[in-house]
Formats: sequence, structure tokens, C-alpha cells
Amino acid sequence: MSGGWQGSTRRSRLPSNWRSEIRPAAHARNPEHICHLCGQPGGDYLDHKTPGDDHSPDNLDWAHDAVPPHCHRYKSAAEGHAAKAARPGRQRPPEPHPGLL
Repeated sequence: MSGGWQGSTRRSRLPSNWRSEIRPAAHARNPEHICHLCGQPGGDYLDHKTPGDDHSPDNLDWAHDAVPPHCHRYKSAAEGHAAKAARPGRQRPPEPHPGLL
């Protein structure tokens, strides 16, 4: 997987009560850490169900990240690829066929 938090501003955008209130509330709501993506127990990462900075309890639930089946990693990769494809001007222009030069 890619660089993780390297170069990200995500951690600095978390609310100040992330560790003291929000994360414990998510644990209390789902103590078995059932992954909201695959439905299996053992989620080890608190995931934003809808991408962005909505830290409301309804938008947060557990997902597998460091442990198989790595649901959060696959979800994040898919979101990143979709965001990259949606950015204009990021695609290399098509090259002419060598036989047509």
C-alpha cells in the first residue's frame, strides 16, 4: 500500500476530542468492531463511511485495515483512484501513432 499519512493533512483536521470522546463513542456503539464494509468482526480502523471531514457518529464505523481482509485499504484506494481520475488536466495527452508521424 502507499505512503499512508505521509504528506497528509488529515490528522491535523481531526477534531480535538477525537481520542477522548468520538473514538470511545464509536467503540461503545460497536464493541465487537463489526466491519461496516464486509460485516465481519475485528475491524481495527475507525472509518468515515462517506469521504470527507464529517466526524459525526452516524458517519463513523469500524473497518478492517491492518488485519485481513483489509477492507479499509481497498475502499481508500478506490476513493483515491476515483478522485485522481476526476481531476482535470492530470491525464497525459494521447500520443500520435508512430506510423502517422
